[in-house]
Amino acid sequence: MTVLLAGGAGYIGSHTAIELLNAGYDVVVADNYSNSCPESINRVEKITGKSVKLYELDIKDTDKLEKVFEENNIDAVIHFAGLKAVGESVSKPVMYYRNNIDTTLSLLETMGRYNVKNIIFSSSATVYGEENPVPYVETMKRGVCTNPYGWTKAMMEQIFEDTARADAELAVILLRYFNPIGAHESGMIGEDPNGIPNNLMPYVSQVAIGKRECLTIFGNDYPTADGTCTRDYIHVTDLAVGHVRAVDYIIKNKCVEIFNLGTGVPYSVTEIVETFERVNGVKVNHVYGARREGDLAECYANADKAYEILGWKTERTLEDMCRDSWNWQKNNPDGYCK
Repeated sequence: MTVLLAGGAGYIGSHTAIELLNAGYDVVVADNYSNSCPESINRVEKITGKSVKLYELDIKDTDKLEKVFEENNIDAVIHFAGLKAVGESVSKPVMYYRNNIDTTLSLLETMGRYNVKNIIFSSSATVYGEENPVPYVETMKRGVCTNPYGWTKAMMEQIFEDTARADAELAVILLRYFNPIGAHESGMIGEDPNGIPNNLMPYVSQVAIGKRECLTIFGNDYPTADGTCTRDYIHVTDLAVGHVRAVDYIIKNKCVEIFNLGTGVPYSVTEIVETFERVNGVKVNHVYGARREGDLAECYANADKAYEILGWKTERTLEDMCRDSWNWQKNNPDGYCK
């Protein structure tokens, strides 16, 4: 069985490639390296001892995408490709709508031409919006998103659902991620953002190693136990295993399903920093600043459905997440390609 990872050289895609290869799947990766590096796939091959067929292309380029489908017998696609920085999406909404929606349409059109009928989409908890209460359950309606990035995820979910409604043979799984952090236990692959990190853990790690002076925690007056925002942080390897379970399921079942991938346990930003310091024996300089517009006080999953249907649940602790993040950072202070 061959799985195409669109945007598969990135943080989540590379970890998923490892778990798929270890599960016996063949993996093809297509990526334009706009926020990734081919070195990640070289390291995937070293970790697993297996080869990955790698194509450098923009998923929107249907001519080049055609070649991938012509040269490989694709059984399923996992769609990771897309821009993902919330702040940038606010300042460059047209770029986000054009890129993220076009990649989805190009994939679906090309899959249709080659009769590939299984796709798993990398969605996000942002689609629940502000009005749904926590913990989020898959039966909730999509909410009002707070930024263009979130809206692209909601729109793409709708596109997949509409396409599956029109094509009874098309199977779709929408995986709603919560907050992936951590790195592979080997320390060989991890999160390697371009420029200033948009996510918490790489910023924490870069402060700890001295690349950045100080972490600003946005708001300490939220209605939570310590006043800082709480999120459902999930180890990226657990998240990757969730994709393998989704592939196992979609190959055997014609379905349109939504699954939350989270731990169901909220941790605060302050807890993340304090746990990182404790388990790694390092100092993370931090200060508290004003609230950031659009941040919710709480965001966490009900992940019962993924366990009941996919047989998936998280296995790694917050301590594991912090330890593996630091192991990646200290062994790769400048990331892959710097």
